[in-house]
Amino acid sequence: MSATIHAMSIVDPAAQLGEGVVIGPFCTVGPHVVLGDGVELISHVAIAGWTTIGARTKIYPFASIGNPPQDLKYRGEPSTLVIGSDCMIREGVTMNPGTDGGGMTTSVGNNCFFLANSHVGHDSRIGNNVIFSNNVMCAGHVTVGNFVIVSGGAGLQQFIRIGDHAFIGGGAGVLNDVIPFGMVRDNPAHLAGLNLIGLKRRNFSREQIHELRRAYRLLFADEGTLSERVEDVASEFAEHPQIHEILDFIREGGANAICVPRDVNAPDR
Repeated sequence: MSATIHAMSIVDPAAQLGEGVVIGPFCTVGPHVVLGDGVELISHVAIAGWTTIGARTKIYPFASIGNPPQDLKYRGEPSTLVIGSDCMIREGVTMNPGTDGGGMTTSVGNNCFFLANSHVGHDSRIGNNVIFSNNVMCAGHVTVGNFVIVSGGAGLQQFIRIGDHAFIGGGAGVLNDVIPFGMVRDNPAHLAGLNLIGLKRRNFSREQIHELRRAYRLLFADEGTLSERVEDVASEFAEHPQIHEILDFIREGGANAICVPRDVNAPDR
């Protein structure tokens, strides 16, 4: 089955369209765009730049995908935007390609869901099975792990890292890195425990969750420095891969500090 293109859309002849692509009315598709098999553009969708969209991804009206990055240093370099398969991109979503100063690529994984008016900034890396709720603002150079949920109206500052399975609360202003399995909230955001509901939904065992909670309390206790507590936890939980995912994340470091609890005695939920 070849692509179906509405007569009221403009698709450059050089664009590469997979089998079963459906392009509704009032869409524009540029010459360097690649649409995988089964991609659907509902209507009024603008796809520009060197943009590749994976199979079966569905894009809703007034989304702007692959137009130039919102960066004053951008000089027209042929940077890319790569979006994975089976994503849902709702109304008014914007995603920008990379820049020369950030690796030239913005990437989005598979099975992601971007609700209305959310934004993915230039040079960001978004993992698989990520949800951005309405009006999420993701600045440039942000790294988001797998199975992350970002609630409505949250803002992710440039260069921060969000670990796998983290949860970002609604309206949070995230200025620092969020550990894997962490939950943050408020503005400015602080670590408020572990994403226990997410862990249960993804079938982590009771024992795994119990050990993660124990390690969390030790990591963010009052005694010693964070680096000292990291090594203490590493020694005590030598055989626990999820805990070592958190420890490795902290050790790797980044441009920002780690988001920590506002009150270390507050219970996680």
